Amino acid sequence: MSKDKKAKVQVPPKKRSDPGVARHELVAFLDEFLGTTKIADSSCNGLQVEGAAIVKKVGVAVDACIETYTKACEQKCQMLIVHHGLIWSGITTVQGRVRNHLKYMLEHELNLYASHLPLDAHKVVGNNMQLAHIIGLTDIEPAFSYRAEIIGVKGNLPKKQDCRSIAKMLQKGIGGQPQVLDFNKKSIETVGIVSGGGASDLGQAVAMGLDCFITGESSHSAYHIALEAGISVIYGGHYFTETVGVRALGHILQKQFSLDVEFIDVPVQQVYL
Repeated sequence: MSKDKKAKVQVPPKKRSDPGVARHELVAFLDEFLGTTKIADSSCNGLQVEGAAIVKKVGVAVDACIETYTKACEQKCQMLIVHHGLIWSGITTVQGRVRNHLKYMLEHELNLYASHLPLDAHKVVGNNMQLAHIIGLTDIEPAFSYRAEIIGVKGNLPKKQDCRSIAKMLQKGIGGQPQVLDFNKKSIETVGIVSGGGASDLGQAVAMGLDCFITGESSHSAYHIALEAGISVIYGGHYFTETVGVRALGHILQKQFSLDVEFIDVPVQQVYL
């Protein structure tokens, strides 16, 4: 090759590194969108643990636990948004489980944001609204009071159905293995929903004259209350009925900030002897 015809070296263009989103910007959006400070709650909603200043990937999950943190970090998340946070009614000591959780998150610079009742009650991404959409409720309106807040919904089915058909729709939408108390002797048209641990709200469903009540987990007294009132009850599982809110919130963050969002699935494992 002649000296005046040197080979040109092809240099690939530099890839633009994604700068991500500033933590304070993301937290401000979540606080405003979810109405974090507007609902009284035993959960300390909002940013519970401060981690990395820049967020490139967000994990969304139901529970704050070591398994969830580990999976979030394996997925290279800088922020984890959960329904059940670490801090409830404040921190009194930094020992045992609290110490272990804080140590892990601080060492891995993992931000932890919690949204409990605000995510249950939200009119767009709320657990209860999402469950209502899954079973196709119409004429949806807020219902079920809890500590002076309205957190659930009620509505009508487009056509009357039996309890087991509704449970199958719910199972298809959220997974798990719903349990039913099929005590309504007529076809179901009106349905109330309170996700998670809403068994104590069954009395409100009875007072509203609803045909069916959907919640996450049961209680011993619920059986006879439902039987005597002639109302059907569907238990979709505490965990499974509360995966839908964080998933929906994740989609909002993807659209708003073009962030990479990962659902961290850590279901509660039950062993039956």
